[in-house]
Amino acid sequence: MNVSQLTVANPFASLDVARLRQRTSAKWTVYPDDVLPLWVAEMDAVIAQQIAAAVQEALENGDTGYPFGPAYANALASFASDRWGWTFDPAATSMVADVMSGVKEVSRAIGAIGANDAAIIVTPPVYPPFFMVANKLGRPIVEAPLDAEGRLDEAALEAAFTEATAGGRSAIMLLCNPHNPTGTVHTRAELEMLASLARKHGVRVVSDEIHSPLIMPTATFTPYLNVAGSEHDFAVVSASKGWNLAGFKAALVVAGSDAADELKSFGLYGAGHIAVIAHTAAFNHARDWLDGAIAGIDANRQLLGDLLETHLPEVRYQLPEATYLAWLDCRDLGLGDDPAAAFLENSRVALSAGTGFGAEGNGFARLNLATSPEILTEAVERMANVRN
Repeated sequence: MNVSQLTVANPFASLDVARLRQRTSAKWTVYPDDVLPLWVAEMDAVIAQQIAAAVQEALENGDTGYPFGPAYANALASFASDRWGWTFDPAATSMVADVMSGVKEVSRAIGAIGANDAAIIVTPPVYPPFFMVANKLGRPIVEAPLDAEGRLDEAALEAAFTEATAGGRSAIMLLCNPHNPTGTVHTRAELEMLASLARKHGVRVVSDEIHSPLIMPTATFTPYLNVAGSEHDFAVVSASKGWNLAGFKAALVVAGSDAADELKSFGLYGAGHIAVIAHTAAFNHARDWLDGAIAGIDANRQLLGDLLETHLPEVRYQLPEATYLAWLDCRDLGLGDDPAAAFLENSRVALSAGTGFGAEGNGFARLNLATSPEILTEAVERMANVRN
């Protein structure tokens, strides 16, 4: 679906900074009021009315107990079929508190089946909690860096899988699909290559697909479990990023067709009932809002390119194919490993430090595009003062 051709409301078109500063979540409160925050992955948009209505109805009915039933899984299955052509059995799912707790608990469970020191394979630069999962589980980390274009590197994966499974050890690959921070949408061919290598080496794959609803009009998303060879693996999906629902804790672990019975033994839990109601409403009833958000992000990703060309031509930037995150190569500015620190200190703009995404993130910063064009423009104009 080409959302740019739809008549949808852009939830970022008109935002009031004074009202945004009334929020009490992290994005607008961590830094002082003279800082423009374009860092953590929260949207500046107001929640979809369909979601607000579903939550309000639950509160008015006193429907505030424990989650139960297949509504969330059925909603995701409907959305996945309509948007991605992916069909799966809703019964082959488990609800969890959020995507990363799902990734961690699945990794704990399948790692315990093999060697206790089952390695965790990651593809840096990658979402910092991937490293945290390995550290919390006490697992060694093996890296398979992305290539120069920010794509999966077959040779790097082969080498990492060989290292991680040496001596008959078990290993788990944490896949970010779409990729955070680069915004890369892995192609079907790339995912098939990954699945084939994983089967060759006996590596299990856990795919974080939290950004999967946020695909730009120029890209096509392929769910990892929709490719051949992924039958023994898992994906974790949520409405959290697509509809700005991080404060409503819920996600779904989906098992590959040959892993459904295994999933049942994991004993996963943690989702909140009101959160499940919100996420179910998002997938079922707030698709037009999502399309408007994608159209707004699409416009902002292109606006950012124009702004950087005008104000910071030294910064290299590839339009993300998904997510609302922009990965900025600031190495030519000469700001050291952490340019985000310089932008904060000298320009009063908060970005995410690239250093947290692995050594490959040194000299980079991540910028949040899910805001108004006016805020984005002011931020880049401020950032141009970093050299003063």
